[in-house]
Amino acid sequence: MREVVDAVESLRLADVGEAGLLARLFAFCDRSVVGDDAALLNWPEGQSLVVTTDVLVDGVHFSDRTTPPRSIGWRAVAANLSDLAAMGATPRAITVGLSLPGNCAIDWVEALYGGMADCLAQFGGAIVGGDVTRSTVATVAITAIGSVLPDRSLQRHAAQSGDAIVVTGEHGASRAGLALLLADWPPEAVEPSAAARSTWIRAHQYPTPRLDVIAQLDQLRPRLADRPLAAMDSSDGLADAVVQLAQASGLRAKLWGDRLPMPAGLVAAVGLAQARHWTLYGGEDFELVLCLPPDLAADLVQSLGGSAAIVGEMVAPEADLEALTQQPIAWVVDSGAIEPIGRSASFQHFGTSATTGPA
Repeated sequence: MREVVDAVESLRLADVGEAGLLARLFAFCDRSVVGDDAALLNWPEGQSLVVTTDVLVDGVHFSDRTTPPRSIGWRAVAANLSDLAAMGATPRAITVGLSLPGNCAIDWVEALYGGMADCLAQFGGAIVGGDVTRSTVATVAITAIGSVLPDRSLQRHAAQSGDAIVVTGEHGASRAGLALLLADWPPEAVEPSAAARSTWIRAHQYPTPRLDVIAQLDQLRPRLADRPLAAMDSSDGLADAVVQLAQASGLRAKLWGDRLPMPAGLVAAVGLAQARHWTLYGGEDFELVLCLPPDLAADLVQSLGGSAAIVGEMVAPEADLEALTQQPIAWVVDSGAIEPIGRSASFQHFGTSATTGPA
């Protein structure tokens, strides 16, 4: 991690020690809360606590080849806020667990926290505590705390047969950005335009947690008759999210190949097969995948605009499977062809087929 260990012009952690580092990091925190052994938080009456943790590790989730420190901080927070959004929750606070080498540059740490603060300023929440420790590997662990009214929480197991599958935006841009950053662009592909290149790299380095979707769903609540809704974020890939939603709900999922939300220009650049693979399995797009009644799904897509789309439907386990030699949880239908999809090609930390990460 060259940006951490080779910085020349900056003080290093070993020069200032833990107390000196904490004094600098307090500037990024909610000073009305930070300072005691733990944070005291006020809580909205009648709301449920929502807690999620995400860990980013040097060499697995980021490297100096793909992510400057401000981007690492932004992504670390955005990943957690995206999980809160997938539960229908509003961000309230985060804590930060930071493990770093002693020769890490202070400038790097301050840029990291600057990225966190930028993301929180835009989407909500504040840094209210954490911990710092010495380690041979740089690690950023974020715990995010949110709240939601109990009857408005979103959960994976709530999908029903006949539900439309909605994605809140395009998929594959982050994976394309990663390929560009790693100089791993497919050799047979066309070099993308400067605008597309910038857009895809930014999608990878500064993803947007879709907390805006919660307000749009609240507008539809009166028409749901207290029916729960299913949702998940797509950080590990669109296919992974669809499979997990179907599995948790005891259903099967059918996607329509011609409706997959691919980034503009991606097919022209890398071809349909590669674009579809990145769209389904690329990961780290941080959009939401939701299941809701078709009429409400259409209204939600219209209100969200942009690349939001209905991409498929949930079906009963026995439906449309007669022609399949195996019974996959999810499949893509395109021009009459059936393509089973699964989680194996998506990013998995302990698998052998991960397609994302700094490599």
